[in-house]
Amino acid sequence: MVSISPNEAQDLQVVIPNLHWRYSGVTATNRMVAPKLAGLFRAAWLGPDAPDGIAHMDFVNLLSLWRRKTPLIWHARRNNEMIVGVLLRALGWPFKLIFTSAAQRHHTWITRWLINRMDAIIATSDVSASYLKREATVSPHGVDADVYVPASDRAAAFAETGLPGRYAIGCFGRVRAQKGTDIFVDAMCDLLPRFPDFTAVIVGAITPDQTAFGSALKTKIEAAGLSDRIVILGELPIEEVQRWFQRLTIYAFTSRNEGYGLTLIEAMAAGAALVAARAGAAELVVTDGDTGVLVPTGDAGALAAAIEPLMRDPSAAHAMGARARKRVVERFSIDAEARKIAEVYRSI
Repeated sequence: MVSISPNEAQDLQVVIPNLHWRYSGVTATNRMVAPKLAGLFRAAWLGPDAPDGIAHMDFVNLLSLWRRKTPLIWHARRNNEMIVGVLLRALGWPFKLIFTSAAQRHHTWITRWLINRMDAIIATSDVSASYLKREATVSPHGVDADVYVPASDRAAAFAETGLPGRYAIGCFGRVRAQKGTDIFVDAMCDLLPRFPDFTAVIVGAITPDQTAFGSALKTKIEAAGLSDRIVILGELPIEEVQRWFQRLTIYAFTSRNEGYGLTLIEAMAAGAALVAARAGAAELVVTDGDTGVLVPTGDAGALAAAIEPLMRDPSAAHAMGARARKRVVERFSIDAEARKIAEVYRSI
């Protein structure tokens, strides 16, 4: 990561703010596309969790942009980033404001008010665009298929963990009801006793407000006698998460509701077979029965029924994973996303 000087800040064309203290899915999507945008524009990242491949600016740099004559883009992805952009422009910063919306729901009045003050809007799907009540450019999230790649030897990659069995099935994301972690645990309590070659892995933080939820899951796992085969790893560094995708034979996307759900595309890019609840971008990304299997949200029985044939035949799971990666490379690459965002930048 390279920090810029106040003089270099004067040459910027794009500021990409990340004004959030906790690493989240929004941060992850922003981190992935920002270096690609930095290859097309003079761009800098403002805030924590800056990725490699893009300059980092601080608030001194931001102050130096006050009353600059040449406009530049402020690309927000959260309400607070829109608020800061609107305030800074009102105080004399020469920002053109863009907001990317992934939400698939009606927006609150404050979000609608902020959206109407943006110079341009990007939606991550047609569904997200339908809730905006103004014109938007649709640009689906993509992944870097050169980073999220299948392991050269998936069995060996899993064996290095020391966990029991020969195959892994994963569910990644914060441990909470919205992400459907309980649905995953219920399905695994049903399936794992019949498939001793599999271990289930949950990667994601149990935040303080979800302590009771997490404790209830652990109690259920212990009661089923599966504490060594349903493993909650907690929050991991992004590089280790990427390695875990390579160890999976099957990935379960279990969200009850989701803005987009980048993990399902990351899993596909890494060559894992996908069973996905119909939330977020699942229906946009997955060709049901070919590059994944779609199931109703909140239904542990349906999830287990869709996963069972893949556990019974890991070779079929590997073949599905190969088809899934091909679809991501062809349709949901990070380069395609960056090019679409770049068109919006140029238009304003």
